[in-house]
Amino acid sequence: MNIAVLVSGGGTNLQALIDYEKLNKNCPYHIALVLSSTKDSYALERAKKAGIPAEIRSPYSVMGAVAVKKASRNEKRTAVSDAVLELCRQYDIDAVVLAGFLTVLSGSIITEYSNRIVNLHPALLPKFGGVGMWGHHVHEAVLAAHETESGCTVHLVDAGCDTGKILVQKKVPVISGDTPDTLYGRIAPLEHDALVEGVCMLADMLGK
Repeated sequence: MNIAVLVSGGGTNLQALIDYEKLNKNCPYHIALVLSSTKDSYALERAKKAGIPAEIRSPYSVMGAVAVKKASRNEKRTAVSDAVLELCRQYDIDAVVLAGFLTVLSGSIITEYSNRIVNLHPALLPKFGGVGMWGHHVHEAVLAAHETESGCTVHLVDAGCDTGKILVQKKVPVISGDTPDTLYGRIAPLEHDALVEGVCMLADMLGK
């Protein structure tokens, strides 16, 4: 199964996928493309070191600075999503893995890759999902709600936001005195395992 991994930041989850593919002869996926929404993402360096083709697709790179200033959020999402879809076709991508990509995908790519896109979310969906729930915003919301546990979720992507079928969840306790940073510190290692497990599960679902 050829996958495209979509990233924005440090790329630790990308590295987990790279390492698993490298160490497992029977790995059911091959990372054929890395796509970043930011030009300074360290994930691009990780892709380069692993010999994986890497591209940048952001509203600015796709639309240009002038058009971006005039565009609505939905127009920017659609422009980036269409550019991602074009690259997925070009690289013969079977499935898309969202590992911290900052742009919410929309439009034709959701239809064309129906049940073939997975996303990693830093909370136990369906709680703490939706617009605005990403990164530390999620952990802050969990702590504010006095939850006793949190974790991460790998799920299929549909036309909603964090609403698709759940494939994998990993849980950690919320400890008294936790900050968003300490909570994230316990969840992050589980994200790596959950994402690899979820991508392998998707390969099995697709018969790859």
